[in-house]
Amino acid sequence: MPWGTRPVTQSRLPHPLVLLVGCILIAAALSYVVPAGQYDRRDDTATGRHVVIAGSFHLVPAHPMGPFQTLVAIPQGMIDAASVIFLVFLVGGAFNVVDRTGAFRHGVEWLSERLRRRTIFIIPIVSVVFATGGAVEGMWEEIIALVPVLLLLGRRVGYDPLTVVAMSLGAAGIGGTFSPFNPFSVGIAQRFAELPLLSGLGFRLAVLGPALAVWVWGTMRHAARTRVPPVEDPSESTRTLKPRHAITLLVVAATFVAYVVGALQYDWGFDEMSGLFFLMGTAVGLLGGLGLSGTAEAFVEGFRAMAYAAMLIGVARAIFVVLDRGLVVDTIIHAMMTPLEHLPPMLFAGGMMIVQAIIALPVPSTSGRAVLTMPILVPLSDLLGVSRQVTVLAYQYGAGIVGQFMPTDGALVAILALAGVRYDEWLRFCLRICPLLFVMSLVAVGIAVAIGVR
Repeated sequence: MPWGTRPVTQSRLPHPLVLLVGCILIAAALSYVVPAGQYDRRDDTATGRHVVIAGSFHLVPAHPMGPFQTLVAIPQGMIDAASVIFLVFLVGGAFNVVDRTGAFRHGVEWLSERLRRRTIFIIPIVSVVFATGGAVEGMWEEIIALVPVLLLLGRRVGYDPLTVVAMSLGAAGIGGTFSPFNPFSVGIAQRFAELPLLSGLGFRLAVLGPALAVWVWGTMRHAARTRVPPVEDPSESTRTLKPRHAITLLVVAATFVAYVVGALQYDWGFDEMSGLFFLMGTAVGLLGGLGLSGTAEAFVEGFRAMAYAAMLIGVARAIFVVLDRGLVVDTIIHAMMTPLEHLPPMLFAGGMMIVQAIIALPVPSTSGRAVLTMPILVPLSDLLGVSRQVTVLAYQYGAGIVGQFMPTDGALVAILALAGVRYDEWLRFCLRICPLLFVMSLVAVGIAVAIGVR
């Protein structure tokens, strides 16, 4: 399949762009019916973020979003999501350079040839790799650029696009949800809770293993029902991996390793990753014999292929922009948090997890949710005798599981669109697995309360 193309499917739901614009209109309507309110905020030196002050919520004059303001929120959402959008463009361009060298196709052919009689291992292996990426650095948006390569692997072994998305994006989501050290989620939340980084490591690993096993089981079950005869392409057939292709793939792997080190040691974010992958694409193009002009052309082709995904990410961000400018985000959070104050500790812990899952709909960003909710939940936890580590666990688990099928998540919608997977298909798949994971998480949080995980 050419880079950036996707199968044409008959969708039962509106086009993803129509779906997101509909969510924007609903957000605008909420600004007319939900009372406007705000928390006071302060600068937090430990995290370098502007965070809410617990107990400071107050009503403010209404600020309904009119039709033109709502329209303007779309380009504003793209501006707010600029770092992610440029990451998608630059990583997409870099991976298209790698693809132009033939390294990906030869690598996929080589791997599928080695596992021809053991294809049952492909889903667990790929899932563990992506789950590790999710656990270590919150891999999510970066997967957009890998969709064409993953689809190629799927066709070579007979897996449908939904299986491909499940063993990559889905597994990364599980890794990120149950991660013991993701700096962009659990790391930020632990700083707000004034807990040592990597605290609770053993408990989180004990939950991550079974959760990933359940996801892999569900993915393999779906693959077994939908698998078709593998697609053979004589033009791609190779039994050996040429040295230049092997070197190229090693450069790609080294780039990911460099970013993980940077994220963990130097607090790198999307901008640093974008620059790193631009460097990788340039180096690979020159090493692969594309020359300066050929490398530039491959970058441009990759940018073009990623435009659709980048557009969806920006439009999805506009949903939060509308809610934020309509001054209803804090009201929603306050309404969710207030009932928790009167619950006993065990129910409070489970309630936190459910509330985090609900809040993830208007605020899909993990770091954004930490900024908004942790300063409120941590004092409540102290008052009710629930450990702060349990509060961080509830922050992670509830929203992370729901995030597997969150329609307001731009990266998720973009990957489904690029892979040619209908949202309703993905939703049905997730609803077979995620309720079990949610119950497992509730049990895990309950155990954490009972044994006093700290």
